[in-house]
Amino acid sequence: MITRLAGAVLRAVLVVALVLAPSLLLDGTSADAAQIAALVALFAAVMTLVEYGSDAPSFVEFRDAPPYNRIRFIAILATAMLLIAVLQTPSDGAVVHRFVSILGRTIADAADFPYSPVRLVVVAMPSDLSPALISQVRTAAGLSYVISILSLLIFVALMLAHRWPSRKRAFNVWVNLPMFDPSTGDDVVIRLYRDARFNLIAGFLLPFILPALVKLFTVVSNEDLTGYLSHTQTLIWLTVAWAFLPASLLMRGIALAKVAMIIEGKRRKTYERAERDGYLASS
Repeated sequence: MITRLAGAVLRAVLVVALVLAPSLLLDGTSADAAQIAALVALFAAVMTLVEYGSDAPSFVEFRDAPPYNRIRFIAILATAMLLIAVLQTPSDGAVVHRFVSILGRTIADAADFPYSPVRLVVVAMPSDLSPALISQVRTAAGLSYVISILSLLIFVALMLAHRWPSRKRAFNVWVNLPMFDPSTGDDVVIRLYRDARFNLIAGFLLPFILPALVKLFTVVSNEDLTGYLSHTQTLIWLTVAWAFLPASLLMRGIALAKVAMIIEGKRRKTYERAERDGYLASS
């Protein structure tokens, strides 16, 4: 109980640090923006404490299957900190700012090729946007997208190395998939494979669809995005959401497929053992 509560408190503190980092480390944060960030951080901390401090799961998936959620959190935290370093004024940290800016531009140059998600983000920007702001958006998109891909590759590598899910502990479907009801609908394996395919397709298409939807929204509603994008905190969280929502869907799809394979393999072994022991007639 004490260990679980201590882990929940540590996770809540890390979540608060992530939410408050842009408002604390960037200049020009208004009082209203700081208050909103504090409220969001408080809400996120309470939800984290409730989720990880209790035995019964509520909504966080793969809670007992590390490092699934840890990879996602570390990737989001690293992206947010790098974007803060890129978008801060040089006086706040000239050396770090110059280094990360050069690194970000290099990564953005490599990721900005025809029909790539980064190129689509740049194309979706309003035509009256200043070149400096477009360069910031391009750098932020390139950094975020590359880090999200790296986090996905790390998760796949761990899975291929048989490090996820851990073989040292039993995989509890109820704890790790609290929103999944195995007693309803079709066969569990069929449903898991179907959900996995849906998440994989959605995760692959979203980086291409979201910029098009934003462009369509600006054309139909005649909304000016300059004010939103010129606000540093808004730019950071929009870029993080654009990059990591698809990556999270891809990770979830891969994880669901892996769980379906585990259940299918254990079911096959159970049938083979029952048939070998004479409890099941061979076909």
